[in-house]
Amino acid sequence: MNDPGTGLLIESQAALERFFGELAGEPLLAVDTEAASFHRYHDRIYLLQVSSRSETRVIDPLAVSDLAPLGRALADPEVEIVFHDADYDLRLLDQQYGFRTTRLFDTRVAAQLLNEPAVGLAALLEKYLGVRLDKRLQRADWSARPLTEAMIRYAAADTRYLPALRDLLRDRLVARGRLEWAEEEFGLLEQVRWAPDDGGEPGYLRIKGARLLSGRELAVLRELYQWREETAARTDRAAFRILGNEPMLEIARAQPTELAALRAIRGVGTELVERRGRELLAAVRGALELPETALPRLERPARRPADPEYEARLDRLKAARNRLAQEFDLAPGVLCPNSTLEAIARAVPTTVDELRRIPGIRRWQVEAFGPALLAALPPG
Repeated sequence: MNDPGTGLLIESQAALERFFGELAGEPLLAVDTEAASFHRYHDRIYLLQVSSRSETRVIDPLAVSDLAPLGRALADPEVEIVFHDADYDLRLLDQQYGFRTTRLFDTRVAAQLLNEPAVGLAALLEKYLGVRLDKRLQRADWSARPLTEAMIRYAAADTRYLPALRDLLRDRLVARGRLEWAEEEFGLLEQVRWAPDDGGEPGYLRIKGARLLSGRELAVLRELYQWREETAARTDRAAFRILGNEPMLEIARAQPTELAALRAIRGVGTELVERRGRELLAAVRGALELPETALPRLERPARRPADPEYEARLDRLKAARNRLAQEFDLAPGVLCPNSTLEAIARAVPTTVDELRRIPGIRRWQVEAFGPALLAALPPG
């Protein structure tokens, strides 16, 4: 394996093509991405790490013109692609490049199905390989250039040991008869796609404490939130770096109309007031000028009518699931999440075939303990 920190970084198209040419015929590649969501507003990949069993490279996507060689490797059914906690990486790769995998192994999913007490990469590498990852650069700004030697080495470590970790976890899955379970989960992950905001609950209402505000205060918060989103998008800075949630809530409560009053609010600060104070006051003023009829109104979700029989079925299913979790040595939420139990309690299946049609249920769950779940339901 190449010396860490020496020749790791790929920052030309020629080097990228050469590296993937050398990887031709490799049956397994470990992949990871680095975004900069702690620093940037727009989701984007700023670094890609790729390891075979013997070589590791860190690819600068800002310095190469075409990542098609990586896309072809990800889509090759002859190449197993190893990630740790693939979901977000797969969504970014799909959104930015249209890249998708066809043969995935996720070491985090494998660890969950083995009921590992800690499923983070650092914990697994230390337990299985005696490797301690230095996580001091976990929140580094990967959009910054030039990359430091320490950043390159840090990034490389995220894939360097994944092939060996995959082997160990796969062997344990086979020994426990759970490889097919994992493969079903991997197949579902392969279908993950980037999805924009679904347009559901407005973002300002998702701020902790927002629902305790009055209508006028909510209007101020709504204006501030919209201003922050637009400013963050325009400057490509993480929203919390523009203005934190707590100061935004305090402004909504205090409703300052002068810079001095704005400056006195905890968490705002002199620099922000000097740079953007007038914009903030304009947002507050806009909300204060709204007529009562234009103020936000919190819509309370309609309550489901009480259904004691459904609740009793759900309680019985949860009790059965918890017993099965002990028997199978799995976390209850991994064995069968509450959302699936709720769907079963509403559908009241009476046969395994009916159970198999419940949305969200896995084939491995039906085969391993489907009859036990059905037995928990009262006879029809």
